[in-house]
Amino acid sequence: MNNNHSLTETHQHFQTSPTSISLENIQPRPPANPIEVAIADWQIIKKHDPAARNWLEILFCYPGWQAISCHRFVHWLYRLRLPFIPRFIASLNRFFTGIEIHPGATIGKGLFIDHGTGVVIGETAILGDGVIIYQGVTLGGTGKETGKRHPTLGNNVLVGAGAKILGNINIGDNVRIGAGSVVLRNVPSDCTVVGIPGRIIRNGTRSIDPAQNWEYLPDIEAEVISKLFDRIKGLEQQVQSLAAQLHPAIEGEIKVPTQAVNKTDKEIEDFLYGAGI
Repeated sequence: MNNNHSLTETHQHFQTSPTSISLENIQPRPPANPIEVAIADWQIIKKHDPAARNWLEILFCYPGWQAISCHRFVHWLYRLRLPFIPRFIASLNRFFTGIEIHPGATIGKGLFIDHGTGVVIGETAILGDGVIIYQGVTLGGTGKETGKRHPTLGNNVLVGAGAKILGNINIGDNVRIGAGSVVLRNVPSDCTVVGIPGRIIRNGTRSIDPAQNWEYLPDIEAEVISKLFDRIKGLEQQVQSLAAQLHPAIEGEIKVPTQAVNKTDKEIEDFLYGAGI
């Protein structure tokens, strides 16, 4: 009961406190040593991808590595305020890798873009250290803002395939965002977010490895429907009990046929407990 109460409080905080996370706390500091950055980008691939068997495969067969390596050079040109050239190189980068990173995006060390096709990172996006992004992820804007209009991700954030994080919002450290989620509000640190729109289904204060324990992402919509289904069944039993007490002579006439009830219940249970397989 206490755990549910804690999650409820967290959800309310998530809904009502869009500016509660300080940008200064999670904005990455650009590393001074580019060799350190390159090593971190290399090591995170070796750590999280068992298919990365040797350095030749990473160098020539990993579009995520190629895209981020090109971006770091393009971002340096962008900070020199060169016209046209950074955007042109970034367009070539997108053509060859399938990953679109605006030259203005600020990215910390150790970014791992796994597979990467369809990944979009906007101009004012900021990514911390140790971020993992899967294919189809969008770190974009809402089309209604100017200036800082893309999200800020803290350290050790994992973003599942197809997830969309939109607007000038802040994602705290050690956050996991489920595949296909759409996140439109700030997320505190050490949380797991799933659904459309994204909802917090786990909140903790301990540090986590975002690439571990990824196999369980509950279907929160199905869980709510299941609770409503159980409540309806309980109310039906109460109605039948009261009807039997008030009108015992017509008890059989007010009951729904058992066969129809069982069929409906089975269809609902198949939907609730068969989903997510």
